[in-house]
Formats: sequence, structure tokens, C-alpha cells
Amino acid sequence: MAATKMIHVRVDDDIREEASSVLESLGLSVSDAVRVFLHRVVATQSFPLELKVPNETTRSAIAEAREIRKARRARFATPDELFDDLKGNR
Repeated sequence: MAATKMIHVRVDDDIREEASSVLESLGLSVSDAVRVFLHRVVATQSFPLELKVPNETTRSAIAEAREIRKARRARFATPDELFDDLKGNR
């Protein structure tokens, strides 16, 4: 068996909890996901995710989503408001 080393990573508590939940539904632990990620780096000799700098619209949407999450409030008061916005009826 190959020798192993411990990797310590600092991650925001909320992100770790959410990621753990998603990964658990896939049958993986956070450690499993990190191992898969590192194996992909080795196999492809590259970063296995496409990284792009978000444009202004995307940055604005990310900031809005973070504020909504932080305030624990919905952007729309009712489903009808959501659908009206999606249809452009606002």
C-alpha cells in the first residue's frame, strides 16, 4: 500500500456543510471528492475544471445571491412574482 499524507484545507463552514450534503447524495465524502479531484489533475496534467473570470452581470448575480442567502430571505414574495419576473411581466 502506498504511503499517504494528510492535507488540511480551510473552507467556510457553510460551503463545507453544503458540499458534504451534495457529495453524500452522490455516495462520496469530502475526502473522496478531493482524492478524485487530485487523481484527475494527475491523469490530465491540468486543472480539471474550466475557470473563467465572471462578467459584470454574473458578478452582480453572485453578489445578489450571497445577500439573499445571508439575509435568509427570498427574492420574490410569491411564486406568481417569480413567474411574472421570468416572463418579463414586471
